[in-house]
Amino acid sequence: MSNHHSILKLQGKVQHYEWGGYTFLPELLGIKNEENLPFAEYWLGVHHSAPAQVSIHNQWVALQELIDNEPASTLSDFVQHHFGNIPYLLKVMDVREMLSIQVHPSKENAIAGFDRENRAGIPLNASARNYKDQNHKPEFMLAISEFWLLHGFKQKEDLEQILNEVIEFQILLPLFRKEGLQSLYCFIMEMEQQSINDLLLPLVKREIRKKQEGLLTKEHPGWWVAKYFHDQAPAGDIDRGIFSIYFFNIVHLQPGEGIFQGAGLPHAYLEGQNIELMSNSDNVLRGGLTKKHIDVAELLANIDFSPIRPDILKGQNRRDGEYVFHFPVPDFSLTHLLLNSDTIFEDKAVSPEIWIVIEGGVIINQQIVVKKGESFIVFPGQVYQILSSGKTSLYKAFVSVPNAYSQDEEN
Repeated sequence: MSNHHSILKLQGKVQHYEWGGYTFLPELLGIKNEENLPFAEYWLGVHHSAPAQVSIHNQWVALQELIDNEPASTLSDFVQHHFGNIPYLLKVMDVREMLSIQVHPSKENAIAGFDRENRAGIPLNASARNYKDQNHKPEFMLAISEFWLLHGFKQKEDLEQILNEVIEFQILLPLFRKEGLQSLYCFIMEMEQQSINDLLLPLVKREIRKKQEGLLTKEHPGWWVAKYFHDQAPAGDIDRGIFSIYFFNIVHLQPGEGIFQGAGLPHAYLEGQNIELMSNSDNVLRGGLTKKHIDVAELLANIDFSPIRPDILKGQNRRDGEYVFHFPVPDFSLTHLLLNSDTIFEDKAVSPEIWIVIEGGVIINQQIVVKKGESFIVFPGQVYQILSSGKTSLYKAFVSVPNAYSQDEEN
């Protein structure tokens, strides 16, 4: 690859999902939101649903096209051999409304599910499609504002306490005590709709009243139940996803804190802005709290019923201002880089690196100016220097090639 193509400006794609906010991403990206659209996610990667472009000679060219033409120099030997393409997808997200109750499949299940839906003749872009590709989708999210999410099942004693405290749930206690969490969760997720309405309507009305009276905080499941219904008593069927708000851990992250979510771990984002890094996949199995396709049977077939205690990550401080996160999958790692005025950061890319500037601006190799909301890609083997023009916050997605860093670096 020529030196000219060693570092290129990168442009991603916005996803306008209805749960997204209206101002954060437009302001970050310098886009006028005159149509008042929800800006939910900004994708930076090569996934076919929303592929990024690179700037070559002042023209935007598909990043995938460049990789297809020059795979060895754009991917590195390690990445080309192990993955065949950039194996990760970097996103910036603005969560205004609660996301769906969801899990992501393992790679084995993704391959089987993708092939099964292909044989059934379900178009790749069909709304009723579960599997958009053959890849797993482990993911890491790093808060860039206060962030709230549901993450995994509560511990047995905590869940039993919830079942005791919530009057409507007390009828479920014998099943939980006799047969455990899996039987309980399958039972409520497969319950007939009228039974769900009868069980949850009094609870929902009570939580809305308590929130209006200032008796709930965001640590309480009822606060999120009331928010989901916009503090108005529901007029129609009640979503079975409401159960999960009580059964999952509610996690509160501060900026700079993150959490990893592997295959099968149930979760749902509740509120805030984050950086999200995942394997290059869009496979989501949903169980409620969404207008998108819900497949309870597929969710239950992929879910991990193990209770967990959330493990909040803050990264390894590799050097001043550089916080590195590694994960139990080889597909991706993440760096959060914080620079002050006239600070110089130097490094060498060992894999394709996708960067985005969230605050401030930088000059790369004294040639390329990258401002807030802009992105760039550094290709393998390139030595580069980043000079900040003031207080700057950048994020880098990359593949942690073995032996590239010291073995004692950990989360």
